[in-house]
Amino acid sequence: MSTDLEELKKLREENFLKHKKKKRNYYLKSKEKSSNTKYKNYKEIDYSKELDSENFSKNIKLIAKKQKEHVDDRKEQILQKMSEYKEKKQSYYQDNREKRLEYDKTYREKKKDALKEYRKEYYEKNKEKILERQREKRKLNKE
Repeated sequence: MSTDLEELKKLREENFLKHKKKKRNYYLKSKEKSSNTKYKNYKEIDYSKELDSENFSKNIKLIAKKQKEHVDDRKEQILQKMSEYKEKKQSYYQDNREKRLEYDKTYREKKKDALKEYRKEYYEKNKEKILERQREKRKLNKE
């Protein structure tokens, strides 16, 4: 019985090592494949050439041209989305007009007392400044 157990352990260990080796080979193969495709179209950039005054302006113009072409290609879609948004917004405001008006009314009522309190505190804090400005205005008006 112990020999069977020993054999099973040995067999298990061998299978595990085979599996590990197979997994490692798969990993290395996939890594090699991805590294080959990753830099396939890569070309080294010489920044001294790219950034000198002549090429730099040319490159900037090229980029601007590509961006303009992209926006021009999408212009109709952009305008369509803008008009859809405008219509959706307008219909929403028309559908919910009463709710909005009611909300605005309750909001104003809530804030009314807070606003009165704020104005009172503000006037108390800046009473002298406000009075001084009023005196100056009266002097200017008299003259």
